[in-house]
Amino acid sequence: MKRRTLLKGIAASAATTVFAPAIGQAQAVPTLVGAVQFNDAHPFTQGLLKFEERVKALYNKPINFTLHKDSSLGLEKQYFEYMAQGKNVDYAIVSPAHMSTFAKAAPFIDAPFVFRDFPHMEAVVNKGLLTPIADEIEKKAGVRLIGYGGGGVRNLFANKPMKNLAEIKGLKVRVQGAPIWSRSFSAIGMSPTVIAYNEIYNAIQNNVIAAAENEAAGIEQMKFYEVAPNILMTQHAVSIRPICFSMKTLTSLPKDLQEAVIQAGKEAADYERKIESGSDSEILARLEAAGRLKRIPFEDRAAMQKLAEPVMLAYAKEVDASGIQTAIAGV
Repeated sequence: MKRRTLLKGIAASAATTVFAPAIGQAQAVPTLVGAVQFNDAHPFTQGLLKFEERVKALYNKPINFTLHKDSSLGLEKQYFEYMAQGKNVDYAIVSPAHMSTFAKAAPFIDAPFVFRDFPHMEAVVNKGLLTPIADEIEKKAGVRLIGYGGGGVRNLFANKPMKNLAEIKGLKVRVQGAPIWSRSFSAIGMSPTVIAYNEIYNAIQNNVIAAAENEAAGIEQMKFYEVAPNILMTQHAVSIRPICFSMKTLTSLPKDLQEAVIQAGKEAADYERKIESGSDSEILARLEAAGRLKRIPFEDRAAMQKLAEPVMLAYAKEVDASGIQTAIAGV
């Protein structure tokens, strides 16, 4: 009798040991880790904070978020690689230029002169015309684009004032790593070079380059106006910056949390676009009023676009994006 009681006690103890981790795991609060290159004031960061807020509201269960700011986990290129590998970063805003390893067509949606202006970009997003590219990225990289932020108009900023094509001929300018940027800027007559985003300031300061291009929020956050205070109003692109989420993380989450993440991504991206597009000209006007930069009207934007057009057509064909290009142009 005593032996039978002892065996029952051992069995009960073993069952407790076996099932305890599973119970603990079921009760664990999910933690999602994000990354952004900027501080709280930047629209990207505000968009990701809105994402956190909306996930919590939609999920309505305990969940933790850790958002690493100010490039503390590196730059967007690293964030995307982390998400593809399913480690270190679960969500981030990333330039399409950093997705080309997995989807050749990805940089096309952020290339020069793809969008006429912000309303055009917003219409393209709302019509779902970027879905084929998003599907390819998810399939090949294991990263889902859950929303499209951006909306900032990109201009050149330089260490000397310039106002037309003749004056920017041979200009040493930093561009993003996607080939379309180097090709189109070369066709326009400039001398482009690829430099990491966090090295632009020093590169201009040390005369490695004379110019770069960015939207107003980036110019302000990175203080590029200190070394290149002349903003050439080329308005050559409208930024599009997807909110990305690791599929390895997403598929590991409870179904109701997955749904909250997807819905919150769209809502947060819509929110971020409004902030970024709305503050664009206000930032430049404020910095100009403070004497930190000077906006210079660019006389040859139409000619600039015409020079880039053959390159854009050839690139779209090369990366199998001709159909998307036609659809975008038709909006």
